[in-house]
Amino acid sequence: MSQEQVPVLIVGGGLTGLSAALFLAHHGVRATLVERHPGTSVHPKARAINPRTMELYRAVGMEERVRAGRSPISGNTDLVHVETLAGNERVRMPNASIEDISRISPTQWTLIDQNQLEPILRERAEEVGVDLRFHTRLDAVAEDADGVTATLTDVGTGESTRLRAAYVVAADGSRSPLRELLGIGAHGRGTLTNLVSFFFDADLTEALRGRKIIAAYVNNPAVRGTIIPLDNDRKWVINVSFFPEQGQSAGDFTEERCVELVRAAVGAPDLPLTIESVDMPAWDISARVADTFTAGRFLVAGDAAHVMPPTGAFGASTGIQDAYNLAWKLALVLDGKAGRDLPATYDAERRPVAEETVRQAMLRFAVREGKQFQDVAADLVDETTMTFGYAYPDGAFAGEDPQLWTVTENPDKPSGRPGTRAPHVSVEGAHGPFSTVDLFPVGFTLLTAGATGPWAAAARAGRDLGLVLSVRGIGDGGDYTDTEGTFTDRYGIAPGGAVLVRPDGFVAWRSPGGPEGDVAETLTTVLRRILCLN
Repeated sequence: MSQEQVPVLIVGGGLTGLSAALFLAHHGVRATLVERHPGTSVHPKARAINPRTMELYRAVGMEERVRAGRSPISGNTDLVHVETLAGNERVRMPNASIEDISRISPTQWTLIDQNQLEPILRERAEEVGVDLRFHTRLDAVAEDADGVTATLTDVGTGESTRLRAAYVVAADGSRSPLRELLGIGAHGRGTLTNLVSFFFDADLTEALRGRKIIAAYVNNPAVRGTIIPLDNDRKWVINVSFFPEQGQSAGDFTEERCVELVRAAVGAPDLPLTIESVDMPAWDISARVADTFTAGRFLVAGDAAHVMPPTGAFGASTGIQDAYNLAWKLALVLDGKAGRDLPATYDAERRPVAEETVRQAMLRFAVREGKQFQDVAADLVDETTMTFGYAYPDGAFAGEDPQLWTVTENPDKPSGRPGTRAPHVSVEGAHGPFSTVDLFPVGFTLLTAGATGPWAAAARAGRDLGLVLSVRGIGDGGDYTDTEGTFTDRYGIAPGGAVLVRPDGFVAWRSPGGPEGDVAETLTTVLRRILCLN
């Protein structure tokens, strides 16, 4: 049996796995990705990518490509809970996708179905040289002091190979065979409902009454499910719950039964329609978080690490953000510029975020299942805060007072403290206006409030450690004009202060006032701590 050597093996070719491959390539790491299915998803599944995730695709040059593939329903704004589509609304959920967030980010929400986005990511991965192996199954893994040996099988030919990897990313879905192989448990409510999805063709104009829905959550005695538009015309998908504990199964969904369910969901007993397919596999809505996201040289990401109800459109973006957090850390470790403990900070940072995100999705799901909106409203965190305001309690940064930590903060009033997303500020340079978010595509960046001169020696600290470290001044005497005069306030520093930002756009350290002592020595100490080199 042949054996190959690769730096990173990614198991799973969905949104998280393909994004991880692209993000690693962006940092100069050529990964190998294996996926047991023969191709990308044929089902819409995830339907929206949030603006923070679009910032990540923007950083790797993919924003316009992703946006060009967006769904025909991109102009839709309504997320409604109904007894039937033709009947009265129970509640209309607040929807962040219609909000102008230009004060927070240079990008916006993008409505794009998973079966539209995955081929775009796959095509780009092929272009940048990712070794993609679809229809390939992972059969076994064995870790030793120097790496991991994986046994792979080509599902088509039955041929097996061995592959050696320094690290393995488990992005193989909610039922993650690799997580099971590793013996990593999970906690949470577990399966909430079982569903079957099927496509149908019908004119729903009368029932919609002018609404442009992203989704309509239906709950009545005959059917519990979700109606989702595919083309804003006649193409729809409906997800319908069934209950095994009542003796129901996916086999109950004959074509005749599907017609009855659609009519019951729409509230139109004589609705003309055509069922496009009834052979989609059953799936479930669950709420679980893995007990750990790291196990030696294995990193668990995406649905393998956390699954949540689709209410809130959090799932796909949370997984893609996992991958972005991991990519720069693995790249620096593989390049010998960070300590072996750096990947372990992934668990400390991302798992608390996953816990809160699952909780928020569950609150929204409760409304879908019939709970009154006012009963959960006090605990709901709005989508914009969940998108931009999540914060890390501990990890690869030089933290400040831990007593001040909260799982989220208001992105309209960012703190700029280490462990939070570096805020968007509009600045202008020689080539026109842009966002500070665009200053962090690779390496570390030290932003200074004003002239860079007092902090210039920071670049030497980066060179001494073999790192890319740019020093950029914002405001009077700096490289860029602070067009709205908000930089110091949003980053929580005074004139002369500085903020160190990680390659993933999170604040790593800051000096609220001017430099004290030897700047190069200070930054060297900070960077060594962040990179687990001490």
